[in-house]
Amino acid sequence: MAELLKNIYNRAFFDAFTSIFQEVAPSFSTSQFLNEIFDDEWEDRELKQRLRHTTNSLRGQLSGNFEQDVSCILHFVKSWQERGIHVGPNDDLAFMFLPDYLEQYGLEHFDTVMNATEVITAFSSCEFSIRPFIIKYPEESMTQMLAWSTHEDLHVRRLASEGSRPRLPWAMAIPALKKDPTPILPILENLKNDPSEYVRRSVANNLNDIAKDNPELVVKIAKHWKDHSKNTDWVIKHGSRTLLKQGNQELMELFGFGKVDKIKLSNFKINTAVVRIGEPLDFSFDLTNTNASTSKIRLEYGLYYQKANATLSKKVFKISEKDYAAHSSTSIRRQQSFKIITTRKFHIGKHQVSIIINGKEFDKKDFELVN
Repeated sequence: MAELLKNIYNRAFFDAFTSIFQEVAPSFSTSQFLNEIFDDEWEDRELKQRLRHTTNSLRGQLSGNFEQDVSCILHFVKSWQERGIHVGPNDDLAFMFLPDYLEQYGLEHFDTVMNATEVITAFSSCEFSIRPFIIKYPEESMTQMLAWSTHEDLHVRRLASEGSRPRLPWAMAIPALKKDPTPILPILENLKNDPSEYVRRSVANNLNDIAKDNPELVVKIAKHWKDHSKNTDWVIKHGSRTLLKQGNQELMELFGFGKVDKIKLSNFKINTAVVRIGEPLDFSFDLTNTNASTSKIRLEYGLYYQKANATLSKKVFKISEKDYAAHSSTSIRRQQSFKIITTRKFHIGKHQVSIIINGKEFDKKDFELVN
């Protein structure tokens, strides 16, 4: 069995942490800190609970003067990096209690937090901790993020994009940026052709967030950035993934997926009319390109899951994106897993599957999901 992620917080990690931190914080007591960390509830805490518990336990060992305590944290980061200490493969994740400290106790210390964030984010990413500051100090924070978008350190540049995502997963949303993402755009403009793929991927994810509330804006950006560079073309394509799954025809045409009037779907069959939970749905169909020239086709299928209230909820899965030769016919067979997973609850009853070609949905077929 794989090790639980929450166990990145273990005795070896805290021994390494305290061995350095006690050198930079005069009031820090290793024994008191460890006793507080490994309390009676420790084993029952999950990852986020352990993170927050570590933040609070650290607070109890510091002076209570925020500026002075942040100075100790920065000295710790520098010392840890200089010594090249490595405890496990997820050290950067484990140290997220340092950005969390800035978030929990620094909301009234904007300048101090911004200066510290610029240093800490290369050590443990600060895209979660920066968000309360964007909400409380929108103009000042976005001005800082714009400045960071031209920083020499790629981690700081990535923070400018990742931290300003309107809908960052597992983080608080930023309602003002969901409503009006205009302040984000100069940041993305600076980073759209960044030399780091790590940064460019964040730009694409930010665009995808924006698309969920402001689709027309992302279509406009995609048209404007198209053919700027190979990197930027990848950014807008990846950033348009939600709109492409929704069948946005402007973007389909922008990325070369044309009309489907001469693309024929035939022999669409559900090969498993009854599917047991834990077993796969199996379906097949034939695709014929009757055009006299090669056609670029984005091929997907829609899975209509039964919900608890007996209505159906659609999720789109991609099969392929490729060129199909003129006057060619291709037989395609796919399976969709119904293994039990933590991210989806299956409900027995009627489900449906459809074939989608260049954003256009064709016939739906029914199948039954049973225990």
